[in-house]
Amino acid sequence: MEQKNYILNKEEAGQKLHRMALELAEDLNGDLQPVIIIGIRNNGTIIAEKMGVLLKSYVTNEIKIISVSMDKSRPGKVTLSEQLNFDDSHVVIADDVTNSGKALLYALKPLLDFHPKTIQTLVLVERMHKLFPVKPDYVGLSVATTLQDHIQVEVVDGEVMGAYID
Repeated sequence: MEQKNYILNKEEAGQKLHRMALELAEDLNGDLQPVIIIGIRNNGTIIAEKMGVLLKSYVTNEIKIISVSMDKSRPGKVTLSEQLNFDDSHVVIADDVTNSGKALLYALKPLLDFHPKTIQTLVLVERMHKLFPVKPDYVGLSVATTLQDHIQVEVVDGEVMGAYID
């Protein structure tokens, strides 16, 4: 069986998600506008769902979780799982790993016709190879890697099991 080079185990990933939920709750600071967490399919949606559950422990805001679908390597068509009015809402775009920042940038596309109160980004693992002008607001773990390294977040039955370098 292939040995995986884990950079986060299940417990550590859970701690990182919890810390990010606390940071987000603190930044909302009593503002009661709805929070819409948009997960980038597939693992980003799991991260969004986990964040929503954790955040509910700390805020009374209405929290809605939806997902966005796109071809991450060549995003063209960007589709939301549900059409919502994002005006005056706090929007958080969540993904498992940010590589170049492209997916986070293209996930903004459906929001351009609205006027959200805030738009923030959240990733479990951030790589240091920015090709697009996107810096995640909430980061579980920042990792310096080579361009050849790939980071995988392992999800089994809706649970984040960890992250490893491939």
